[in-house]
Amino acid sequence: MSVFVLFFGGYQATLLDIKAWKASAANQKPNVAFEGYPYPQGASWDGAEAVKAFTKAHDYEAAIKKIEGSGRDRIYIVGHSSGCAVANAVDAGLKNHAKITLVALDGYAPSNAQLARPTTQVWVAESSGGTSLHYSDLINATRGKARLNTYQAPSNCTTKLALHFSLVNESSSDALVHQIPQGYTACKANLSWLGYLPQASRTLHGHFHTRK
Repeated sequence: MSVFVLFFGGYQATLLDIKAWKASAANQKPNVAFEGYPYPQGASWDGAEAVKAFTKAHDYEAAIKKIEGSGRDRIYIVGHSSGCAVANAVDAGLKNHAKITLVALDGYAPSNAQLARPTTQVWVAESSGGTSLHYSDLINATRGKARLNTYQAPSNCTTKLALHFSLVNESSSDALVHQIPQGYTACKANLSWLGYLPQASRTLHGHFHTRK
């Protein structure tokens, strides 16, 4: 099955961050086509502002065309942090969702209609020492609407920010990630969501379980 992934970086994610993430992802999954967007230039962390800036830069139409013209059997639209708002907006702009898997990584929750699709994935992270930045928000947003997936990060990852970035970068740790710009340091793309099957019990670049 051919797969296309379109990734939307979170607040302050730069083009260099996205290139590092794509390189790592492609190294792990050479048969998957990966594309990505940095966070919209000049936008704050606010999701609505990010969508507005993304659209103003004419990237919204381009993203739709990339998805519709990919010709792949399965298409993942993946957002991290505030980039989830952009990913959700792009997904909402598609006419056909038969091949689409929307993935939200510790950021803005998909809409009720998006959560109702069985393919939609929402992820948070936790370790023995803490939980990710939007852990509680997403538990509340998805309760009764969709299964919430929890990535089990290593024990050296305990701060909310380090756990927040562990969902895109397996190298994230308390020692490496003190500020947002450090989130992609020594990037090893976390692809736990790629090919994930609900109710499956397995390990993929770390441990994860399903929270109902």
